[in-house]
Amino acid sequence: MDNCSVLHVLLMISIMPGWLGGDFIISKKQHEIRSSKISRGSHLRVRRGWIWSQIFVEEEDPTPRKIGQLKSDYDTGDFTIKYILSGEGAGEIFKIDEYTGDIYLSQRLDRELKPFYILQAQAINRSSKQPVEPESEFIIKVQDINDNAPEFINEPYVSSIPEMCPTGTTVIQVTATDADDPMFGSNAKLIYSILEGEPYFSVEPKTGIIVTSLPNMDREARETYLVVVQVKDMLGLTGGYSATTTVTISLMDVNDNGPTFQHNLYTFAISESAPVGTTVGRIMADDGDVGLNAKMNYSLEDLEESSTFTIQTDPDTQEGIVILAQPLDYESKRRFVIAVEAINENIDTRFLSAYEFHDRTTLKITVTNVDEPPIFYETLYVWKVLESAQIGTQVGTVYAKDTDTTNNPIRYSISKSSDTRQMFRIDPSNGTVYVASLLDRETAAWYNLTINAREISDEQLCSSVSLHITVLDINDNMPILSQDYQPYVCEDTQAGELIELISATDADDPVDGHHFYFSMIPDKHINPNFTIRDNQDNTASILARRSTFTQHDRTQYHLPVVIRDSGSPTLSSTTTLTIRVCACQPTGHCPSDGVEVSPDISMQILLGLSLCLITLAVMSTLMLTVRRYKTLWQDKMATQELETVEFSEKILSFAIPETESSQTVPLRHPRRRERKLCREEVTTSIRMSLRHSHLIGPEDIVFQQFIMDRLAEADEDLDVPPFDCLHTYAFEGTGSVTGSLSSLESATFDPCMSQTHDVGQHLLRLSPWLGAAADETSF
Repeated sequence: MDNCSVLHVLLMISIMPGWLGGDFIISKKQHEIRSSKISRGSHLRVRRGWIWSQIFVEEEDPTPRKIGQLKSDYDTGDFTIKYILSGEGAGEIFKIDEYTGDIYLSQRLDRELKPFYILQAQAINRSSKQPVEPESEFIIKVQDINDNAPEFINEPYVSSIPEMCPTGTTVIQVTATDADDPMFGSNAKLIYSILEGEPYFSVEPKTGIIVTSLPNMDREARETYLVVVQVKDMLGLTGGYSATTTVTISLMDVNDNGPTFQHNLYTFAISESAPVGTTVGRIMADDGDVGLNAKMNYSLEDLEESSTFTIQTDPDTQEGIVILAQPLDYESKRRFVIAVEAINENIDTRFLSAYEFHDRTTLKITVTNVDEPPIFYETLYVWKVLESAQIGTQVGTVYAKDTDTTNNPIRYSISKSSDTRQMFRIDPSNGTVYVASLLDRETAAWYNLTINAREISDEQLCSSVSLHITVLDINDNMPILSQDYQPYVCEDTQAGELIELISATDADDPVDGHHFYFSMIPDKHINPNFTIRDNQDNTASILARRSTFTQHDRTQYHLPVVIRDSGSPTLSSTTTLTIRVCACQPTGHCPSDGVEVSPDISMQILLGLSLCLITLAVMSTLMLTVRRYKTLWQDKMATQELETVEFSEKILSFAIPETESSQTVPLRHPRRRERKLCREEVTTSIRMSLRHSHLIGPEDIVFQQFIMDRLAEADEDLDVPPFDCLHTYAFEGTGSVTGSLSSLESATFDPCMSQTHDVGQHLLRLSPWLGAAADETSF
């Protein structure tokens, strides 16, 4: 195999049906030529090749089966050459007989999953393991069959077109795909058709474009269409697959309809008392269109009649709202007949020749009569009256009339709420107003009265009007000083120096304003101390006429001041000013003898101080009362403790025989009345209770021996009383400051105690002696 090249052969499985091929064999002559060239030692490379057969394989072919053969021209049939197959699907989908080179298909193929496979073939010598043929690459293509149905994409299909559109208008395009090979046969050749939707629509068979088939489709007749489109593969031939889809087609509205009134005459009634702006009624013109195409405007054509009414379009319902624009009067006009027109707001010029976009109707409005209240000639009366007017003076007259045909008589009155002081009165028959009380402009400068007018036949029919009366001023108040002046003159004041600037006020209100004149009381003697200069601006200056005022000579001066007004008649008043002589400071200020406090502020301070003093007094009283009560309580408790009888020996309990069986009553220590005694051992109780005696107790040898002897006797005596009872013994120890409690023979016993003779020794109740509580419980 030296200097020899290997012939690479491409094994291809054609996808073209009916293609035939033959075996490709290297000729013997070519082989001899190669051999001779090799023997001569020529460096010319001799090409060797594969011997193979052309194979046809379809997808979904049954398996396993032989699909082809690979063979080298060196293969002499002695099985010395081994064939090897590698690449995509080798060993699993494609297997090779290593002796013969036959290729077998072991699995079904699907062209839609993988349309071709790339493999490598190799031939080697079994003995030397050397390649006889170099590795060659070849492609196996899978032949397509019609095993897939077409499918529509981009579903669902929804489209809209304007109504009244012409034939051939494009609606929408539907698209389907087929997974089969479009390059092989007609497996993926699709064709479209309509199953439902004719004769309104049609579809282009190859492109799937849906178009209109009928002109002038009316949305008002039918708005939505459902078109079912079918697609088939194999150009619609028998045996192919198919699929369907539904296309929803809606007609969009265009303005091809005008407004139309349902009635030729609309009748309404309205009361003459209805206020302006009242809705008289609604009318409606039908329009088959929707949205903007259905918008319309209403108008009243009779201008003379329509001035009383207006019409507006309701934006939500497209109704015409008839509204009252002017007040009605039954006596003036009782009926209105008006023409109303409705016209589309947006007109489509394409349909002007075929449709009318407006309509007319007649509107009849009847005014109903209402018995109306009287009406005043004026809406507001404004009068004036002098404050000096006498009672009974006529101020003016109001007038009202009944506009109804009956012309009922009217009665006038003044509303009490507007004239609570009854300053005026009115004649109920003619409406004349008179002064009823004396007027004072300074108290009330004007009055707002409400005059009522009622029909005598029906007092519910009432109307009102406002009457404004202004009280004119007369000069009936004297001028006075504007404040309470407290002038002073310094001791070093020079002649002609200003002492005080005064002004005046007057309760009157003259038309041209106030003009006051100041002067001193005319006297044959000129005041040597002070003078008054009128400043001609409603103020006056008090000037010193001389110098050297001293408190030693005189502490104060009195200066009468005369004030006159400019009214008619002229009124005047005299006020005496007290001028103090003061030793002024260098700044000219006169120090006050005491602190001057405003009366309002003084009252507030006094009230606050009074409340504080009252609060302190109450708190002090409460504290003293609590302290005194506490002291009395402590003294009482101390007295009770001192009066308590103390016993040096502790008696635990005493038993008194009420019946045959003894009943015991507990005894308390006087110092521990609050504690409840509990049952305890006798020896322990005696030991603890005797600790309070003067160093005499169970620890004492004499007392211990005495107790032991008594215990022994008690144990041997069968008639001994209970352990918590007290015996009268002859000896109880020494040293007790209270004396012995055993000398009870002198006590006076109750006659009922005679029963105790049967029990043994006499027993005595000690509770009254020790003050035991009645509610203590025995044990």
